[in-house]
Amino acid sequence: MLQKENILIVDDDIGILELIQRHLHSMDYHTFKAVSVKEAVAILRDTEIDLLITDLKMPEVDGFELIQFVSEHYPNIPKLVVTGYPSIQDALSAIKSRVVDYLVKPFTKAELKQAVQKSLSSSTKKKSTDSATSLKKYDEIIGESKQVRNVIQIIDRVKDNKATVYISGESGTGKELVARSIHYNGKFSREPFIAVNCGGIPENLLESELFGYIKGAFTGAEDSREGFFQAAEGGTIFLDEIGNASLGVQSRLLRVLQEKEVVKVGARKSEKIDLRVIAATNSDLKEMVAKETFREDLYYRLTVVEIHVPPLRERKEDIPLLADKFLFKYGNEYKGRYVTIDTEAKELITRYDWPGNIRELENVIQRAVIMCDRTIGIKDLPESLKYQIDFPKEGLLPLKELERQYIQKVLAATNNNQTKAAEILQIDRKTLRAKIREI
Repeated sequence: MLQKENILIVDDDIGILELIQRHLHSMDYHTFKAVSVKEAVAILRDTEIDLLITDLKMPEVDGFELIQFVSEHYPNIPKLVVTGYPSIQDALSAIKSRVVDYLVKPFTKAELKQAVQKSLSSSTKKKSTDSATSLKKYDEIIGESKQVRNVIQIIDRVKDNKATVYISGESGTGKELVARSIHYNGKFSREPFIAVNCGGIPENLLESELFGYIKGAFTGAEDSREGFFQAAEGGTIFLDEIGNASLGVQSRLLRVLQEKEVVKVGARKSEKIDLRVIAATNSDLKEMVAKETFREDLYYRLTVVEIHVPPLRERKEDIPLLADKFLFKYGNEYKGRYVTIDTEAKELITRYDWPGNIRELENVIQRAVIMCDRTIGIKDLPESLKYQIDFPKEGLLPLKELERQYIQKVLAATNNNQTKAAEILQIDRKTLRAKIREI
């Protein structure tokens, strides 16, 4: 079953907006409505749109600016203008250079259908071809969400050149998988891929491990040794957790990127190298630059191309696909222990936010495969995934509030008998009546 196209309609005339929506629904399209450019931009940022239909004359921000915005931010979205001002043919002709078709009001349902089909046809063909090709080439990256497709598109652009790539994202999102996909799907895949965890090597050793050293450079350097950069010659070096590198290492790394050469620790002569550098971190490098813990010049050298890997909570539609992948993986690993996951458990894992991202999801599925019978149910999942009630915390209250609550409790216990309540509270009835008036 083909997925319905998403069409965004933008018009400040509610009547026209609803008329176009009714026509499109009868043609089996899915629609989003906006009465202003501001609303339209919000929808574009949160939703995958296949076609924009917009009026031109609108208050505050007009349709011309919306078309300009969409052309530069979402160039693959075709644009169809619906206008009641045929006198602006010159303007419409200028817009047509941005692959915009247009209808003049009033128009028939048949004319709308023809214009929509024409606008969607070339875009749909290109999108389906690109999508099929990408999914086939990058089947190690699991997901069909808009965010994953965006990542794959960038990988496809950079895989065959040696431009420096910076991968950002939270821990457990799959940054190294993206780095490996860039390397192994490109024309340098026969060359080495060297992954270095900059956070896993002691700071005093990182420099010599990266760039190598010569005999006698420091205590214990009994022989000369190549570094990771030399080992990656011709291929790719992946510097994970680059934010952990000291300012000294950062300075030497900057020289490597600028001069394409490495100087071993203790050496005077440099060695030319030819490789691609991919760096990644779950830290905020911009914030580190502001705090002067990361060099600004190195930051710009590293971020020639930036890929942001989204957290799992921002692409929840991919969670069932990832779960199926891990079910198959551990079914194989545990000698044919293939299990399924029931509907309630699948809903639960899709609802959960996964602060540990894909790594946490894989661990949960692995444990469930071991612990379940033949089907994973809610009982096989950790308590932390299940619904929690957040009870209000009992904070410290002002003395007056505590007094008010206690007086109310005593009155309730004595059925509002003020004489008895005053005895329990050890105050006279006159004082009690005054306090009741304050409640």
